[in-house]
Amino acid sequence: MTNTFRISALLIGASLLAMGGSGTALAQDAAAAPQGDALSDIVVTANRREENLQKVPVSVAVISGNQLRNYTGGGDDTLLTLAGRVPSLYVESTTGRIFPRFYIRGLGNIDFYLGASQPVTIIQDDVVLEHVVLKSNPVYDVNQVEVLRGPQGSLFGRNTTAGIIKFDTARPTQTWQGQAQATYGTYNTATLDAGIGGPIVQDKIAFRLSGLVQHRDNYVDNTYTGPSADGTVSPKKDVMGGFDEKDVRLQLLLTPTDRLSILASGHARDYSGTSTLFLRNALTKGTNVSNASRTSVAFDEADNNPQAYHTYGGSVNASYDLGVAKLTSITAYETTHGYSRGDTDGGFRQLPLTAAGGCIDCGESQGRIRRLGQWTQEVRLASQDDGAFKWQVGGFYFDSRDITEFDQRRYFLTAPFVAANSNTNNPGNYVVLHDVNTSWAGFGQISYTLDKLTITGGARYTEDRKHTTLLQAATTGTTVNFPATAPRDVKLVGKEPSWDVSALYAASSAISLYARVADGFRGPTIQGRSAVFGSPFTTANSEKNLSGEVGIKTKLLDDRVHFNLTGFGYRVKNIQLNGNDANGNGVLFNARKAVAYGAEAELEVRPVRNLTLSAGASYLHSEIKDKNVYAQVCALNGQVVCTVLDPTIVVRGTTYAQINGDPLPNAPKYNINLSAHYDIPVTASSKLFIESDFNLQGYTQFVLYKTLEFNSNGNFEAGAKLGYDFAGGKYQVAVFARNITNAKNLKGVIENYMAAVYNDPRIIGVSLGARFR
Repeated sequence: MTNTFRISALLIGASLLAMGGSGTALAQDAAAAPQGDALSDIVVTANRREENLQKVPVSVAVISGNQLRNYTGGGDDTLLTLAGRVPSLYVESTTGRIFPRFYIRGLGNIDFYLGASQPVTIIQDDVVLEHVVLKSNPVYDVNQVEVLRGPQGSLFGRNTTAGIIKFDTARPTQTWQGQAQATYGTYNTATLDAGIGGPIVQDKIAFRLSGLVQHRDNYVDNTYTGPSADGTVSPKKDVMGGFDEKDVRLQLLLTPTDRLSILASGHARDYSGTSTLFLRNALTKGTNVSNASRTSVAFDEADNNPQAYHTYGGSVNASYDLGVAKLTSITAYETTHGYSRGDTDGGFRQLPLTAAGGCIDCGESQGRIRRLGQWTQEVRLASQDDGAFKWQVGGFYFDSRDITEFDQRRYFLTAPFVAANSNTNNPGNYVVLHDVNTSWAGFGQISYTLDKLTITGGARYTEDRKHTTLLQAATTGTTVNFPATAPRDVKLVGKEPSWDVSALYAASSAISLYARVADGFRGPTIQGRSAVFGSPFTTANSEKNLSGEVGIKTKLLDDRVHFNLTGFGYRVKNIQLNGNDANGNGVLFNARKAVAYGAEAELEVRPVRNLTLSAGASYLHSEIKDKNVYAQVCALNGQVVCTVLDPTIVVRGTTYAQINGDPLPNAPKYNINLSAHYDIPVTASSKLFIESDFNLQGYTQFVLYKTLEFNSNGNFEAGAKLGYDFAGGKYQVAVFARNITNAKNLKGVIENYMAAVYNDPRIIGVSLGARFR
């Protein structure tokens, strides 16, 4: 741990103690169970209105802010930690903490291209985040997280064929409120998640200042002892695996009149750390079981996998009460720049050099965003009356522009390896792309309640335009490595309606039945990174998802049991898929369709006053349906290195697998999550508590084709926390463990190098928290 970080931690601790002594504690929003016998109602905004979760005709899962802080207290990425905690939600990354990929009901995108689109929309404080790096913005001082499963195209954002993850942070209030949680654990892992706010001018101006600091020391050794072509220093202890995350957000709420409300928000992120570590040959042909270490690698290149990003943004959310309706305007801007570099072959070269001295199985690359700007504007007019008839209409505009650079191995080579052969340094071995994405939409929704039946319908029309230009092609000397006949300027446009219709029947005050049919749209996509290998751009046309679901939502036994169950099915026409070419580079294409069906169940029980039990489960069966679609399989130097289970063909020396009937990648067959919280009262104002959580993941295929190696089955993780709440819940001290069994779970692969990506090791630590309100 650096001296600066130690000093910061001491100052934070002293501040907490000082505030405690003064009687106004910055505090943790404790994860204790609610008092009394009944469970608390949960309010969601799935329809852009505050409604009881049990009365919303959509499959919605909710994670509270204190639950999320428990998960991330061990240093976990605030977004990746959601994987396994919500039925039908999966999250993964092969680019460290700056490129999470989200999957809902099996729908997602395995493409690691910086310009890739995803069918899951991320919304933070009503702002759509589209670019993959913006989607990695950490979430802190959060109120709750809502996961809306299935197409949500009528009311939200864009590209929502799979669903939405909606993060709502703590907002400014007219009373002084605050929370803080500080943790310290294994590998000098430290986290501070805090927020404080209140009135500046009573009933006129209020603020909320929030921050996140996370640190972990490097704990992974680089054991490589040979020569390095790019000057990577090794062997060396503790050079990878660590990170420093510093984030701040300031919100200002202005309420000059009873009718006008203006919420201005600004945030900044400063992140540096280690990109994903690929463990070469961690997988042995014929099995997905590995004994590879998570604390040592043998990387001969890529300068020990550094990455760093700086992100800034702001928004203005203004609303005006017109009496019968409320007019809302949300204007936002986001920008980022940074890079991520990695030894993509997962280790030192295994084969001898060619006769000319060239490396035939080496790989490193870097993706860099030189600059990115995203503007969004939404205007919405919604009825205010809480009567039988409700309506809302609006418009949305989106504009994202970036300059992105991709650098390949020979760009980085240093003087000792520069010679008159194919291993020569080539400073021109990079490309620069300009990506422009603009979109506009108009939308509306109406809802009518007749006695116990509520019918809701929504519609949206979207125009989505993509434009990618190759500003700089890779070169070798004076030779341009890009096909002369291939277009350097590609434009695509998608224009589609989307809609949804739902019905909710309140059979009683405790039981609601609902059905929903929804249509979602994801615009066309351009893959430009292939230009760094001298290959033309690849593209995919728009995809459409028609989805249906039926469900029951219940509040039973005097509100001591909440149980929700949903069954669903969908068909995605022209589904966008991503495979690999001979260089391991992503290639976009459309398959005719994919179909799936499954179920989700969520249960919360208060069997006795001080015990709360929660459980969630999902089941999914998905299939790609296209007899004419093939994916290139694992190959190195012309040899297939894994065990392919699908039928294969060989075209011009390259092996392809027929993927018809295969499941979607990163689509777990099932997912089960359990949690428990038990309080033991000590005094009238203090209590001991113990809580635990557990998740289990079924068969998950990481690539488009079936193999013995590139899948997981039975991944599990567990966490526990033992603590003491006192002073009426104002303060908390606890010990915790994340991944308590130190389970090593396969999370991703690099096919041609039989390389594996694993989850983080066990973290054991202590936490301090406090709150006031």
